[in-house]
Amino acid sequence: MAFAPRLLLPPRPPLPAPPARASARHSGGVGRTAPELSGPTPRVVVVTSGKGGVGKTTTTANLAASLARLGLPVVAVDADAGLRNLDLLLGLENRVNLTAADVLAGDCRLDQALVRHRSLRGLHLLCLSKPRSKLPLAFGSKILTWVADALRRGADPPAFILIDCPAGVDAGFVTAIAPAEEAVLVTTPDITALRDADRVAGLLECDGIKDIKIIVNRVRPDLVRGEDMMSALDVQEMLGLPLLGVVPEDSEVIRSTNRGVPLVLTDPPTPAGLALEQATWRLVERDAMTAVMVEEQERPKKKGGFFSFFGG
Repeated sequence: MAFAPRLLLPPRPPLPAPPARASARHSGGVGRTAPELSGPTPRVVVVTSGKGGVGKTTTTANLAASLARLGLPVVAVDADAGLRNLDLLLGLENRVNLTAADVLAGDCRLDQALVRHRSLRGLHLLCLSKPRSKLPLAFGSKILTWVADALRRGADPPAFILIDCPAGVDAGFVTAIAPAEEAVLVTTPDITALRDADRVAGLLECDGIKDIKIIVNRVRPDLVRGEDMMSALDVQEMLGLPLLGVVPEDSEVIRSTNRGVPLVLTDPPTPAGLALEQATWRLVERDAMTAVMVEEQERPKKKGGFFSFFGG
């Protein structure tokens, strides 16, 4: 018999939405203070990579924080059932008492499991389960589909549901992508990450997710100029997907992670923080950037190189 949990109490009157606001650091058009939200809401976006350690959770945390700063309510979902980290990056590790597993077990309501960020009014965190715990098999791969449907039917639905997908392509991946309509594919410019990213892109398309954009993380222009690292243009040509953002290598990432404060909240802004803010604008507007790098114009053209690893 199909399991259909009761996730919410009867709807409550909606609260007024906070006014949209944006930092002067954003790269919108002249006179604009916020991006124009494209498409019906809530938009369900999965942030995935395939390979672990490429910055997927860091990207999720910063996209969520940047959306909230723009006045767009967002629920960030940590879909890793046993090894969650999104709460650490958002500084909420001591406030997660209830999870989606508790909701589906009937122990609490969904709104009780949402953890509100201290300083960002529109940002809430939902963890799939407690650390080192496993989901009951009866929940299956539809757990996040039920959660997304419940948030959509709620009295005050968010503008975005961001799902931080676990690494790999096993059952956790299937669960995370099930409710998604869009995907942000995070990769680094190395051959191991790119091979995994290419595989994940194919799996996403097979699942019906056609709106896939890539973020190239940890780019070092000095290595690109020396042909020791692929450029963002190389990566885009190899994967054949629109480019959402290019994030440079930034030592502030480690400090930000240890403090539990997303890079986009750092003042003065860091290079990586600025790049992630700009990526958020493109995400909101369903836009993409053109990967024309200065390094491409400066470095000489040679045969072989990185593409030779892939038979190109």
